[in-house]
Amino acid sequence: MKVVFLKDVKGQGKKGEIKEVSEGYATNFLIPRGLAAAGTDGAVKQVDQQKKAEQKRKDQEKEDAEVLAGKMNETTVTIKTKAGEGGRLFGAITSKQIAEQLEKAGYKIDKRKILLNDPIRSLGVTKVPVKLHTEVTATISVQVSEE
Repeated sequence: MKVVFLKDVKGQGKKGEIKEVSEGYATNFLIPRGLAAAGTDGAVKQVDQQKKAEQKRKDQEKEDAEVLAGKMNETTVTIKTKAGEGGRLFGAITSKQIAEQLEKAGYKIDKRKILLNDPIRSLGVTKVPVKLHTEVTATISVQVSEE
């Protein structure tokens, strides 16, 4: 019997998949629990439309991320902090501080998206990658200056 999975079923299929399963398994387990629906033409068309809509949404998200990356690549964030001799900072500049400065500049970026391996501990300009999408990464300049 052909079924359309409405939810992920371990060992059988993922949501939106159309598969052939035994009739007893479908009628006694999958359909009553709401895990699958009968694979009629209408259900198959509905799944196809959902997949197209999902793909269109993902493409739009990626396009928006690329536009934002273009703007952010030209962005320089300035952070003032106390420093000692030789340009060493008292403390460090973390991704949280960078996210706060980006928000002041008009970019709402979560601090977890800022790919800062180690906190910035010296004065000067540092290039910091920001992951905007799974396939899109922008690079911002963080300028640390002395108060």
